[in-house]
Amino acid sequence: MLRLVTSESVTEGHPDKLADRISDAILDAIISRDTKARVAAETLVKTGMVLVAGEISTKAYVHLPDLVRKTVKEVGYTRAKFGFDGDTCAVLSAIDEQSPDIAGGVNTSYEVRVLGSTEPYDQVGAGDQGLMFGYATRETEELMPLPITLAHKLTMRLAEVRKSGVLPYLRPDGKAQVTVAYDGDKPLYVETVVLSAQHAPEVDQDEIREDLIEQVIRQAIPAALLREETRYLINPSGRFVLGGPHGDAGLTGRKIIVDTYGGAVPHGGGAFSGKDPTKVDRSGAYYARYMAKNIVAAGLAERALVEVAYAIGKARPVGLRVESYGTGKLDDERLTAVTRQVFDPRPLAIIEELELLRPIYTATSAYGHFGRDGFPWEATDRVADLQRAAGA
Repeated sequence: MLRLVTSESVTEGHPDKLADRISDAILDAIISRDTKARVAAETLVKTGMVLVAGEISTKAYVHLPDLVRKTVKEVGYTRAKFGFDGDTCAVLSAIDEQSPDIAGGVNTSYEVRVLGSTEPYDQVGAGDQGLMFGYATRETEELMPLPITLAHKLTMRLAEVRKSGVLPYLRPDGKAQVTVAYDGDKPLYVETVVLSAQHAPEVDQDEIREDLIEQVIRQAIPAALLREETRYLINPSGRFVLGGPHGDAGLTGRKIIVDTYGGAVPHGGGAFSGKDPTKVDRSGAYYARYMAKNIVAAGLAERALVEVAYAIGKARPVGLRVESYGTGKLDDERLTAVTRQVFDPRPLAIIEELELLRPIYTATSAYGHFGRDGFPWEATDRVADLQRAAGA
């Protein structure tokens, strides 16, 4: 029986993603100077204005206006005619320090304060409560769901043809959506592609349609997945001249499904961007992906969902489970036990194992946090450990 699965992606010039990038640029700038900093930076962008708010405790100094303007210009908002310009936008700040109540639970965990633990990885508590999900599947080489993988490839290609001058009339804002037909769990073909690209006012819509199909869609999506019947909806609202923060307000954390698995599995916790790795919304979700990807890479399941749950101020998770959707070489209870044996999802252990106290976060702010080379949570270096623990 056929079923349709849809995922979307947006370019780094989308207002929400511009806000994410600014928040992560602030985090990177601070963490490169002060690895003990506590950062939760939220950004709002609208015509001619960037507002940075949140809680930051650090000994480092970062000149926010210069950093924000540099980030805006890197994305491509360099001319006032785009409705937003990095040289002239106002930069407002509403930053306070992290709550001492939260800081106390992070710096001295429940295990230390109440249980008297002296274990090194018990020292740091989770920066918040919540549940986080990680997922991996053999649908793609990246071990990611096919719809979100294709959607990201489309928006990355959209940015590439803009920046390289192949399609010089394009502007930074853009969105893609891909609907894939499945037979059970097997992806068959692309049923519909939606592609919206901000453009100069003088360009004809027929030219845009032809260019985006030939230069973006056919370059990003393998020909074997496209059929004669595949529908292409190019700028389906018509003109897309007014875009970016001029066309719509942008806010950190509004594209959490774009950031993760495209809706293929649940999303727990909160947004990622702008948060230092003591915030398990981010580091716990990264580690859950790390666990799930290694489980699938080890051949212990064709699909794996890892759920991990935390209590604020407590180092050890209050829950961890693995679901293999019936594809596991072991039953889910045994697979969960093996995962607990191999991995340590306490915040300090995660930070050290994945080396998260580095300025690596700006690169995560667009085109997904998962399924891309270069991020430590994408490594499959625990495969042998899992196989040994499973008795494989």
